Amino acid sequence: MNKRYEQEFGERRRRSIHIGGVCASGDATVVRTILGSCIAVGLYDPTANVGGLNHFMLPESSSGEAVSARYGVHAMELLINDCMRHGADRRRLQAKVFGGAHVLRIAESAEGVPQSNIRFALNFLETEEIPVVSRDLGGYAAREVYFFTDTGRALLRRLESTGSDQQALAAEMAREKKIADRPAPQPSPSDDSNITLF
Repeated sequence: MNKRYEQEFGERRRRSIHIGGVCASGDATVVRTILGSCIAVGLYDPTANVGGLNHFMLPESSSGEAVSARYGVHAMELLINDCMRHGADRRRLQAKVFGGAHVLRIAESAEGVPQSNIRFALNFLETEEIPVVSRDLGGYAAREVYFFTDTGRALLRRLESTGSDQQALAAEMAREKKIADRPAPQPSPSDDSNITLF
């Protein structure tokens, strides 16, 4: 966790998620993730003080793979259901959306992964009538996000300058490539208000 905000994190539990990760809680928890072209959606019920965050790499599988939370269509449903399981009311959920950066050195296009991910996330939330209260999307810098499940607060830092930032980004991009290259597991989901940059 970032030392500058260590006091604010207080006694909250700390969790980190990566591609395919979903974490919701009815307890005070800070969920961290690092995003390149991926998307993370934070959901929060301000009455129940329940929230959660996911991290997905593509809107959906193009190869007919099994259901996996690394795809947005499943990651979103998992996050909504997990929030509800902890006491959230779907009708009260609010969303904060992060990511979709163009971090790879390939030609940018409207049909590229970052823009497809952004469109999917915003369209999904609109269809489900979940208001987006904050967003930090697109651009060229990766992001480190901390989401507070009990308050809906989000802290965001762009990773683009220091050596440690580049190491964190390189590690996440390597993880992203490794996950993208392996088959999905078989089954057994800008307005920057209320986002603090650090």
